Amino acid sequence: MSPYWPVMRDRVFGRVLPGLALSAIGDGMSAVAIGWLAVQYAPHHQRGLWVGLAIAAYTLPGAMGAIVLAPLLRGRGGAHLVALDGLLRAVFLGAVPLLASLEALTIGRYAALLAGSALLSAWGSAGRYTLVAQVLPQNLHLPANSLLTLITEASTVAGPILAGLLIGWVGAPAVLAVDAATFAALAVSFAAVRPRVPLPRREHRSAGLATIRRDRELLGLTALSFWFFLLFGPLPVAVPLFAASAQEVGLLYTSFGIGAVVGAIATAHLPRLPLWPATIGSVTAFGLLLLPLGLGLPRWADLLTLALAGLAWSPYPSTSVSLFQRAVPAERLPPVLAARGAVLVLSTPLGTLLGAPLVQAAGPQATIVACGAATAALGLVALAVRRQGDRAGLGAYATSSSTLR
Repeated sequence: MSPYWPVMRDRVFGRVLPGLALSAIGDGMSAVAIGWLAVQYAPHHQRGLWVGLAIAAYTLPGAMGAIVLAPLLRGRGGAHLVALDGLLRAVFLGAVPLLASLEALTIGRYAALLAGSALLSAWGSAGRYTLVAQVLPQNLHLPANSLLTLITEASTVAGPILAGLLIGWVGAPAVLAVDAATFAALAVSFAAVRPRVPLPRREHRSAGLATIRRDRELLGLTALSFWFFLLFGPLPVAVPLFAASAQEVGLLYTSFGIGAVVGAIATAHLPRLPLWPATIGSVTAFGLLLLPLGLGLPRWADLLTLALAGLAWSPYPSTSVSLFQRAVPAERLPPVLAARGAVLVLSTPLGTLLGAPLVQAAGPQATIVACGAATAALGLVALAVRRQGDRAGLGAYATSSSTLR
C-alpha cells in the first residue's frame, strides 16, 4: 500500500489536498513570473538589485507578521491560519495584474504588493504542518510531510513550463492573476474544514521561541535551517540571469522540480528513515551538487545537475518538520512552527538581499558556486556538532552509570 493512501483518505486532510495542489501549481508559475516581471519593470542598470528586492518582498514580511500579528493569531487552528494566508495573498497578488492592465504598475508598487501578500506566510506554513499533527497519528507525519513536499516540488515541474508559455502569450502579470485565483481556492478549501479541527490552547506570544530556546535539538535544527535557507537565498536572483530567456528559466526550475519530486516520493517510502542523518546529509549533498553549475557546462548538463540537486534537497523539508512534530505536542505546535517560520522567512530573503549585490558584482555563475561551497561546509559543520553532542551524551550516560554502580 502506498504510504500516501492513509493520508489522502483522512476525512479532514484529504479534503484540503486539492486546494493545496492547485495553489502549489500557481506558486510554481509565480516562481518564474515574479523575477521576470521585476526584470521588465526595473531600470536596466539595476535589474539584479530589483529582482532581489522583489523576491525578498515576497517572503521577508512574513517574519514581521509572525511576531507583530502573534497577539491576533494566537489560539487559531491550523486550517484557520492557512485560510487567512490564502485570502491575503489572493487580494494583494490579484492587484498586480489589475494595476498592470491600467498601466499604473511601477517597480515600487509591485514590490509593495508582493510584501503585502507575504505578511501571513509564516503563519500559513505553520498552519499546514500543524494540521498534519492535529488530525493525523504520529506514524503518518513523515508521509504527510513528504506529500506536502511532493505537491510543492511537483508544481515546480509543471508550473514553470506553464508560466513560460503564459508569459510568452499574455505576459507575466497574467501569471500572477492565476496565482491569486489559486490562493483564493486554497482559502476556501481550508475554511471549509475549519469546524472539524480542534482549536489549540492559547499560548504566551513568546511561547514558540521559548520552546525552541529550551530544547537543544530544536535550537540546533533552527540554526541549521536558518543558515541553509540563507545560503539558498541568492539562487533565485542568480537563476534568471544565469538563463537566456523566461522559457529557459522555466526549464531550470522544472529540472530541479523533477529531482525533488522523485526525492519526496522516496522519502515517504522510508518510514524508518533516521531523521537527523537524512537532514544533515540533504544539506551537504545539495551544496556539493551546486558546484558544477559554475563550470560552464552545456545546458543539458546544468539541467541534469539541478535535477540531482532537487533530489538531494527534497528530504529536508519533510525530515526537519518531522523532528519538530515529534518534539512538540500538537496543541502547542502553532506558535512553535510560526516562530520557526519567522526564522526561515527571514533567512531566505536576507540571503536574497545579500546575494543581489553579489550577483551584480561577481555574476550568477560565481554566486552559485560560492553558495554551493558554503552550503556543503555548513553540512559538514552540522555533522561535526551533532557527533560531538552524541559523544557528550554518551559520556554523561557513562558517568551516571558508573556513579550508580
